[in-house]
Amino acid sequence: MKKAVQRIAEQVRETTICGLARANARDVGLAADAVKPAESPRIHTFIATSPIHMREKLRMSPEQVLEQAVLSVRQARNTTGDVEFSPEDAGRSDEDFLCRILEAVIEAGATTINIPDTVGYTMPNQFGELIANLMERIPNSDKAIFSVHCHNDLGMAVANSLAAVVNGARQVECTVNGLGERAGNASLEEIVMAVRTRQDFFDCDTNVDSTQIVPTSRLVSTITGFPVQPNKAIVGANAFAHEAGIHQDGVLKSRETYEIMRAEDVGWSANKLVLGKHSGRTAFTERLLALGIEFESKTDRDEAFVKFKTLADKKHEIFDEDLIALVNESDSEQVNEKLQLVSMSASSITGEIPNAVVTLSIDGTEKTGSATGDGAVDASYKAVEAIAPSKSKLLLYSVNNITTGTDAQGEVSVRLEQDGIIVNGSGADTDIVIASVKAYVNALNRLNQRQFSVHPQLSGTV
Repeated sequence: MKKAVQRIAEQVRETTICGLARANARDVGLAADAVKPAESPRIHTFIATSPIHMREKLRMSPEQVLEQAVLSVRQARNTTGDVEFSPEDAGRSDEDFLCRILEAVIEAGATTINIPDTVGYTMPNQFGELIANLMERIPNSDKAIFSVHCHNDLGMAVANSLAAVVNGARQVECTVNGLGERAGNASLEEIVMAVRTRQDFFDCDTNVDSTQIVPTSRLVSTITGFPVQPNKAIVGANAFAHEAGIHQDGVLKSRETYEIMRAEDVGWSANKLVLGKHSGRTAFTERLLALGIEFESKTDRDEAFVKFKTLADKKHEIFDEDLIALVNESDSEQVNEKLQLVSMSASSITGEIPNAVVTLSIDGTEKTGSATGDGAVDASYKAVEAIAPSKSKLLLYSVNNITTGTDAQGEVSVRLEQDGIIVNGSGADTDIVIASVKAYVNALNRLNQRQFSVHPQLSGTV
């Protein structure tokens, strides 16, 4: 983790890079080393303050917790002028004790005070009141920015965060698509657009470029392998769709009747269905430009156009989502392709054991493998492993339809682990089994970049 933060600190120069550390000397020291290369470094240290956490987890008294918190903040402040402190499980902590420890850490040098609802326990009115009370009761609260970090166990993360903003919090820790531990964290896109849409209610705003919300959501979904549910607010496929006749009639007459924000403002395209098998290179390129996608070279564009034509032969209508998946797949193939899928066949018949035959090109040499399995995908993966045994563990297999209809492309994400190395792979095709093998091969190529080697004694046919 230290190396990952260090690389980010070295390469990302236009934002604050924060290292998270438990409130002990070793962790704070590691965080300080990790963020040292950053243009704007921050150390965020935390310790639990709820009775159950102090008693059962830390086995420490409140006085010991307070002392440790102060020591850690002082250590962090000796390294950087930007120090954040969190009383973990603040939502279930005693308010009087919170006032004591927060006053002490601000005095010790904390510049941001983060109040976490670690287990998603509080209700919006309670959480908002807690923030207001802390800011009012702590004598030196004006010397720090108050922040919140809410979990979604009861579905209240966004509501609690917004209640905190109303009551004076000016930093919200949130995540794209609401990703996070257990049920997730507060959703960045919902926080940003709630504050921006209701400027009559909130006396603040963010400087987030909201037009990048949807592209960022798609990127995170692709990387993590977790698809966004269609009815997810802001970034879900149906977020701006109107199916009911009365809604459609209202929107056609005046968009504001059923839309409180513009789809374009969060990165959705107003033009959804534009291309087909007869579309030319110019229309293809211009549509991608409208989606914010540019090619680095004419060769990259021509290769993508060939794939578009192949897809158009399979699908009558090409949606923006299809184009994005096509380009994402091309980006995935920028990985050094030691392995390439040449051809495959898979059979799954009721009452018979599914089987698959896969042919891969390994450094230009074709090799074929066959296997049986619990289903067509399982058999196909075993056939790939027969050709190129990685001995990796499949941690995630996720399928997401890119558009609607029986001819829709399926987008498959897989996550493989090999000797502690974890990689993601993705693939798309109108045939879900082929998409699955593409994703698996893409992941193997990523492992190959991390010292994966194909067995040297493979014969031409297994």
